[in-house]
Amino acid sequence: MKPAKKNRYLQGLLFFLVTCLITTFSAINYANDTPKVMIDLVEPIFESQCSDESSTGYLDLDGRLNVSVWNIYKQKKRNWRRVLNNLSHSSQLVLLQEAGLSEEMVHFIASRSLNVAMARAFKLFGTSLGVMNLSDAGAINACAFHATEPLIRFAKSALVTHYPLSNGESLLVVNLHGINFDWKLTRYTEQFEALSLELSGHSGPIILAGDFNTWRKDRFELIAEFARRFDLSEAEYHLDERQRFFGLALDHLFYRGLDFHHAESRVTDASDHNPIIAHFTLRTAQQHSEWAK
Repeated sequence: MKPAKKNRYLQGLLFFLVTCLITTFSAINYANDTPKVMIDLVEPIFESQCSDESSTGYLDLDGRLNVSVWNIYKQKKRNWRRVLNNLSHSSQLVLLQEAGLSEEMVHFIASRSLNVAMARAFKLFGTSLGVMNLSDAGAINACAFHATEPLIRFAKSALVTHYPLSNGESLLVVNLHGINFDWKLTRYTEQFEALSLELSGHSGPIILAGDFNTWRKDRFELIAEFARRFDLSEAEYHLDERQRFFGLALDHLFYRGLDFHHAESRVTDASDHNPIIAHFTLRTAQQHSEWAK
């Protein structure tokens, strides 16, 4: 290629990339300083930081509770419906990150008669994106938390929900997508500390899970210390195909006040992350009393 022609080609390519970048950012609607929560597909309006619902039924199935965790990659991959269908069939609670409230997702949720709670991070091309809980039983309440990436300014969200259990307890669930680009970990620390009041005020069982972006050792150590403060244990995997970066797993599930049986993470081509599914049973009132001692 002649130099003049090559320069025109490079200039055209640069113009194309800049145009795409401007188009993408102009299509993004960032959440404002007030976190947004949606807990109903009938009228999916994101109005408040917290929302209360009158839940019917229990989250567990006769004392058994399966929880799945999956970064669904904005439903960009072709097979996401099949994998999500399998997860929702085998789990009473599915915690998604990078979930988009697209027409196809709305149709999937409605066809399965699932309850949904979502904390919106931002809107892209008119579609709300964030963390999303799908469950057989509805949440008692849900509160959204919002954090902004320091460099790229994209938002990340977290959702704190309470679900009724058949043993009379309330399960506190934290679904979080961790800040990614924060070398000093100031915003990353703040993102988790914002949840500390919710966790410290709850005496019952807890699930803390999501894509925590723990691609550095000090990131995981920060999470591990946070978990220790609230007496949370991390799930152990008999099959562990979680997505890794620099050899470190990005996705995690911590728990408290539940009897853990096993967990697995299997390879899928439906996202750039592989889902986790963990299996629990509830504790009786006597077991919970003994554990609390």
